Amino acid sequence: MAILATDIEEMIREAFPSAQISVQGDDGAHFSAEVIDESFRGKNRVQQQRAVYAALKGKMDGSAGEVHALALTTRAPD
Repeated sequence: MAILATDIEEMIREAFPSAQISVQGDDGAHFSAEVIDESFRGKNRVQQQRAVYAALKGKMDGSAGEVHALALTTRAPD
């Protein structure tokens, strides 16, 4: 079953309830997302992105993952 951009946004929102989140993609497997959250302040890009991937609860894990690709941009608010 294909996953929707709204599904990804909901999973990220659970982990980052105050974040500004934008998810695009309509083919069910390839997406892009921007997540802006205060919790990222002081963390490097790898730490930020790992936190977002953890929120996806295994949806990107290997060949069995529902999400094939996620172009991810993360940052703390200005």
